[in-house]
Amino acid sequence: MPSPGTQEDLYEILGVPRDASSADIKKAYRQLVRKYHPDANPGNADAEEKFKKINMAYEVLSDSQKRAQYDQFGTVGDMPPGGSPFDGFGGMGDVFGDLFENIFGGGMGRRRADPRAPRQGADLEMRVTISLKDAALGLDHEVEIPRWDNCARCNGSGAEPGTSPERCSRCGGTGQVEIRQQTPFGQFVSVSPCPECGGSGQFIRNKCSSCNGQGRTRNLHRVKVKIPAGVDVGTRLRIHGEGEAGINGGPPGDLYLVVNIEDHPVFKRDGSDLHKKEAIAFPTAALGGMIRLETLIDGVEELEVPSGTQPGKVFRIRGKGMPRLRGGRGRGDLFIHVTVEVPTRLTEKQKALIEGLAKEMELEVKDEGLFSKFRNLFGS
Repeated sequence: MPSPGTQEDLYEILGVPRDASSADIKKAYRQLVRKYHPDANPGNADAEEKFKKINMAYEVLSDSQKRAQYDQFGTVGDMPPGGSPFDGFGGMGDVFGDLFENIFGGGMGRRRADPRAPRQGADLEMRVTISLKDAALGLDHEVEIPRWDNCARCNGSGAEPGTSPERCSRCGGTGQVEIRQQTPFGQFVSVSPCPECGGSGQFIRNKCSSCNGQGRTRNLHRVKVKIPAGVDVGTRLRIHGEGEAGINGGPPGDLYLVVNIEDHPVFKRDGSDLHKKEAIAFPTAALGGMIRLETLIDGVEELEVPSGTQPGKVFRIRGKGMPRLRGGRGRGDLFIHVTVEVPTRLTEKQKALIEGLAKEMELEVKDEGLFSKFRNLFGS
């Protein structure tokens, strides 16, 4: 290590011998800046200081005149001790930053895609709300969508019929311009969109009066969509080729339809299964019997209720739920959740019969509490 007040040997900083070639010096420099760059060592003061010294050493040893002066006198008159060779060079720091953007994975020197190449149009997304019954049966649905189409007047060229777009004179039709900068370690080229044509590579002198040179117009379209049976909330349906028009003759994008389903007042959905509450009369619950109930899409079904059925009992009717859209064929099941109806008004005869039942069951009842006792009896 050098003693206080002395400078470190620049060759030692770069780790090269004094007779190293320019190529060896450049190679060593690039390896070291990768290792000690502040972006690779955030918050490391020692690495930052080392990085500055590496820059200083390379600024001197990469220049033949400065290197000869350093080899003869051990110093260079305008060499900033410990500083960056780019300090005070007006704009060179930006070039240096561009270099490291390239070294550490940036986009320096990368060329953009040909702006005149065909590109696929953008995809569109729309939401559609349907009923639970429609979701179970499936349906043909028509949606109206606003989208960009190729201009019918200019066929997408953007130029008035009888004229054509001209190649941009600034970029030669590439859509990009190069900016060359000379640095101590070589020439670097940055690429940016052409300011004259906006990156399109062409200039339209006579713009189409219908699309104002865009080559596309905004229109409303009606699209017929087949919604399959079994769709659920959030189901995403793809309609090929019904998105935005392509660019430069490219294919159109796709339309994605996202399904929403209205709540049903009676049926509740759980995947491919359906759930329904069904009220039955208390004699049926007590003695058993057949009941008729409405399904979502299968009309009326009969269900046998065994004697002694309690409120809250759940019956399962297989294959009467929702169609399975994915993961298998067939349909889910329908679950019937039983409640027991307790009458609020009784004839004298009915009242007498219930009182007789209560006595038979050794229940103490009063007239004003008869119905509440009866409700408690059947759990309603």
